[in-house]
Amino acid sequence: MTQRLNQASSKPFGGRAVMNERIDPVDSLDFFPSPPWATRALMRHVLCDAHGSCWEPAAGEGHMAEVLRETFSEVHASDVHDYGRGYEVGSFIGEAGLADDMATCPFTPDWIITNPPFNAAVEFAIRGINTARRGVALLVRSNWAEGVERYNTLFRIRPPSIVAQFAERVPMVKGRWDPEASTATAYSWFVWDRVRVGTRFVWIPPGCRTSLEHPDDRQRFSGIIERAEA
Repeated sequence: MTQRLNQASSKPFGGRAVMNERIDPVDSLDFFPSPPWATRALMRHVLCDAHGSCWEPAAGEGHMAEVLRETFSEVHASDVHDYGRGYEVGSFIGEAGLADDMATCPFTPDWIITNPPFNAAVEFAIRGINTARRGVALLVRSNWAEGVERYNTLFRIRPPSIVAQFAERVPMVKGRWDPEASTATAYSWFVWDRVRVGTRFVWIPPGCRTSLEHPDDRQRFSGIIERAEA
C-alpha cells in the first residue's frame, strides 16, 4: 500500500502497529504492508468465486500482489514508488495531473484488489470501479465507512456490494511486515462486485491469522523484513 499524500498520519501501538491517528511528514509514503493472511482471508471467505486476472495498483514490496498470484492466473502489480521488486512504477490516481505518471495495466483486469492509502482510498475506489471488469476490493480501516463527504462522493452513488469486517485485528506496521505485531485498529474489506445487488455486511471469522499463514510466508518475505529492520 503506497501513495504520496498531501497529508497523512501515524501513531504506533506499543511502538509497533498503526492506529487510527497518524501524523507523517507532508508527501510521505503511506506504506503499510498487508499481512499475507489478510489477503487469503478475502479470497477464502469473501471472493470465493474470484478468478481470471487482477491488478494490484499499490503493490509496495509485493505482500499482497504475490499472494494474489495464488488465486489469479494473471496479476499485474504497480506502485507510485519503486521498491525494487520489478513492478510498474506509476500512480493509480495520478500525480499533479501528469498523464505520464499514471499507472496502466496491460490487460483489462477482472479484479482490482489493493490496500490503498487511507486518504486516497475514495479515488482508488472510483478509478477501480471504472476500470475493473468484475469488481474492486479495498482493504481499509473500518472507520472508512464514516464521513459525510465520503458518503456523498462514493457510498451514496456507488455503495459497496460487501463490507467484510475482520473479527480479529489485522496488524500493520509502517514500512515492513511484522508477523508478531499487534494493533488497536480494526480493518475491513470493501468490495464492489458487478454481479451483486445491494450491500451485504459479513464477518471474516477469527482464526485466519493462524490458519491462513503459510509455512513459507516468513521465509518468502524475510528479506523484506530484515531490510526494513537493518
